Amino acid sequence: MITDPFLGDIAGRPPMGPKRFVPPALRAEDLPEADVMVVSHSHYDHLDEATVSAYPHKATTQVIVPLGLGPFFTTERGYEKVLEQDWWQTWSHDGLAITTLPAVHSSGRGLFDQNETLWASFAIAADGERVWFSGDTALGPVFTEIGERYGPFDLALVAIGAYTPRDFMKAVHANPEEAVEIVRAVRARKAIGMHWGTVMLTPEDPFEAPVRFRQAAIDQGYGAENAWILKIGESRAFADHQARTGG
Repeated sequence: MITDPFLGDIAGRPPMGPKRFVPPALRAEDLPEADVMVVSHSHYDHLDEATVSAYPHKATTQVIVPLGLGPFFTTERGYEKVLEQDWWQTWSHDGLAITTLPAVHSSGRGLFDQNETLWASFAIAADGERVWFSGDTALGPVFTEIGERYGPFDLALVAIGAYTPRDFMKAVHANPEEAVEIVRAVRARKAIGMHWGTVMLTPEDPFEAPVRFRQAAIDQGYGAENAWILKIGESRAFADHQARTGG
């Protein structure tokens, strides 16, 4: 699976936009064929035109997007298997289920298309494992409902960066402490902090977020060992499900 692929050099309409601090782990044309690609919303650092255009497996990969984003893939870039979903709708195939879920965010790529397409988080379930992908989100009570209806999750991929100034960003981006509140609300056993240190989107120190995320996990009783921070290109493996659950 691929989530919100951003492998381009800038997060914006070329040639404008924040530039990457470091090169991506790989380029879009080198991506392996994915069974599914999910995209959470239309902002440039999540829906990267360069990556989407260069991805070489447009005929076979199933793309799942929130309402309104389908034409970006089908009409404009030649993808053949694209499904739009509203919040709480589920697609399933061959043991894999993906549910499009609420997030507290927004959408838009210019001055005149604000919130014309939906934004979302996703629950991904297969082989007895459950993963929640936050996309971009602020803190909100809906995550308790997500945890009750679709949790517990084995892993959450949660956005922890781009959170200042708080009087403006609080409505759309969680800070690291709120990110821990969110993963606890959705009942995730472990969490990977994402959406930090790639491009300068907001004025906080771009490498502050993971430090605060780990400390918040300690302060909130979630456990530093459950708050993962990955290096670029790093991999982690799930523990054996039966061993972990005793099943």
